[in-house]
Amino acid sequence: MHKPAFLITIDTEGDNLWQKHDSITTENAKYLPRFQQLCEKYGFKPVYLTNYEMAIDPAYIEFAKDVIARGTAEIGMHLHAWNSPPTVPLTDDDWRYKPYLIEYSDAVMRDKVSYMTQLLEETFQTKMVSHRAGRWAFDERYARLLLEHGYQVDCSVTPKVNWQPAKGAPQGTGGTDYRDFPQRAYFLNENDIRREGNSSLLEVPMSIQHKHSALMNSIKQGYDRLRGKVRSPSVHWLRPMGGNNDTMKRVVEQTLAQGNDYVEYMLHSSEYMPGGSPTFKNEHDIERLYEDLDAFFAWLAPKTQGMTLAEYYQYKVAAK
Repeated sequence: MHKPAFLITIDTEGDNLWQKHDSITTENAKYLPRFQQLCEKYGFKPVYLTNYEMAIDPAYIEFAKDVIARGTAEIGMHLHAWNSPPTVPLTDDDWRYKPYLIEYSDAVMRDKVSYMTQLLEETFQTKMVSHRAGRWAFDERYARLLLEHGYQVDCSVTPKVNWQPAKGAPQGTGGTDYRDFPQRAYFLNENDIRREGNSSLLEVPMSIQHKHSALMNSIKQGYDRLRGKVRSPSVHWLRPMGGNNDTMKRVVEQTLAQGNDYVEYMLHSSEYMPGGSPTFKNEHDIERLYEDLDAFFAWLAPKTQGMTLAEYYQYKVAAK
């Protein structure tokens, strides 16, 4: 690999899941070809981490089969536990609380991972090797299930971010605390996912950088503790938020300066559709997003090479 990899990960899921729904629409599938076209212009290869409602959407199936056939993208697995079959109620209103998969029993976890893997593999006639957990909630049991089902890459780790304050089931302890996890890719220890080990599962953490200096972060966290609050330090993700190209460039530069051999971008599929998210509310916002992305990709293309997660995995295995 002559240049660092640019990994594009898309949480491919229903429309505007930030809103409280009791049903899910999948209109955003029709907006993905435009993003795919932009990626292909720069030789980048997105990974569409696909959840249940998208895996059964006819427009998305047609789109995904085309990019697989042309070798211009990868389809991976993404799992939202509250609506992914087999449905087993965990709370009195799972659609409201959106419980984490790691809050279910081992048996239910296994059934859900098995179902989604089989559905995707049968629908797209290709082996699933890449995965991201719904709501970023990952643990050792989950890692072992991925290994059992032949996955090679996970990208659920968000370094520097503590998801414990974000509740799933009201009786639960919240999401995963990633504050002391590595920020570089590593073959994880299936008995302690924060450590490097001998498993065949490659963890590829998100590209996330602190917003403030270490001193400022410690002052802010001390102040939070005095007020009885628990929060992660403020961070910047490699993620478009509307007009944040300079910030994304800084995240790339800092990540590569720290010795990483990749940078990882993420967005939700619904964020490419007007009104599909709180961030991009209308057509004007979407046009601005595409202007930003075109400029950002043009800046990034000479510095990196586009890869899928599966391709990056093969590179890491060869480099071992």
